[in-house]
Parts: sequence; structure tokens; C-alpha cells
Amino acid sequence: MQQPVQNIIFDLGGVFLNIDYGATRQAFIDLGIDNFDDLYSQSHSNHLFENLETGKVTPARFYDEFRLQTGKAFTDEQIKNAWNAMLLDFPAERLEWLEKVKNKYRIYLFSNTNQIHHEAFCATFSAEHNGKNFDDYFIKAYYSHTLGLRKPYAASFLELCKAENLDPAYTLFIDDTSKNIQGAQEAGLQTVYLQAPATVLDLGLL
Repeated sequence: MQQPVQNIIFDLGGVFLNIDYGATRQAFIDLGIDNFDDLYSQSHSNHLFENLETGKVTPARFYDEFRLQTGKAFTDEQIKNAWNAMLLDFPAERLEWLEKVKNKYRIYLFSNTNQIHHEAFCATFSAEHNGKNFDDYFIKAYYSHTLGLRKPYAASFLELCKAENLDPAYTLFIDDTSKNIQGAQEAGLQTVYLQAPATVLDLGLL
């Protein structure tokens, strides 16, 4: 029997921030990278991208390593712009919903991201919302590149629960990637696999 939900851990991309992995894939193809799917996708990261998402390499080192791996003389700016192409918008209705749901549950964010993306989407959100910080919606926002751990590994969920003194059995995790859902289940969390076209508005949490 499932316990009543007291805490919710949300993913970011595909949940509150619209993401188009195809836009980044196409941007790199346009730069001459024909095997980008081998490097990165929604459910797969090669060693370099995983190191970026766990903060083991700086953006500068990432750009250098990417040039070495691809054998292409890209500028940092070319790589950054192609990498950030997937970042779209924060739909207003989801943010309005978030304002309400935080009054009913203890809510947290846990996103696999990296310094390059983090700086980009924080700047976009702030510019569109009069300087507001997206993280302020949550008791705490956890990002893989600062936590040093990433989904789907169960250890990442257990570390977050330990840091916030959350009982996994009373904690719901919501994500749009099946591998991450599996990792959360291994850690003992309740889960919702949010598949498009469904959004958080369809979850019945209010």
C-alpha cells in the first residue's frame, strides 16, 4: 500500500522547461557532427557529457574535449549555442500550477544539467520574469553538476533524501525519462512517468 505523498521531487526539462533534444541534435549536425546520437540523447550520455553533468569537467575543459573527440575546430561559442539549442520556454500555466502545489506539498527540484545549460535557462527565466529566480519555487533545487551525482542512479535519489531528511516512501518523483523513473523506484520513491502530451496540470495533485 502506497503511503500518502508529503514531498514531491520534480524533474525540470520536459516538466517545467520545454526541451527539444532534436534542436540540439540538428544544430550539431549543421556543424558537421553526423554521430551526435552516439554522444548524447535524452536517455544516453557518453563519458564526456556525463562528466559535464556531474561537474567533473568545467565548460572550458568540455569545449576542449569536444573538439578533440570530434576532430573539429569549433569555437566555444559555436559549441555552446548548439548545446543550448534544446532549451525552450517555461510555459506560464505550469508556473502558475507550481505556485499552488508548493502550498500543499514540500517540493524540490532534481535535474540532470550542467553549468552551460544552467546559466542559460536561469538567465532566460530571470529576463522573462522580472529578475525572479526559478529556484525560489522550491524548498531546494538540486542540479547534478553541483550535487556531483546524476539520475538515473539510485544513489543520487538517496543522497537528496538524506540531505533533506525525506522518507522515500512518502516522496513522489516526477520525470519524463523512463530510466530516471526506474532509478527512483530502486531508491524506494513513489513515481510518475510524465509522458507527452500530458503535463503536470494533468496529474491531479491539487
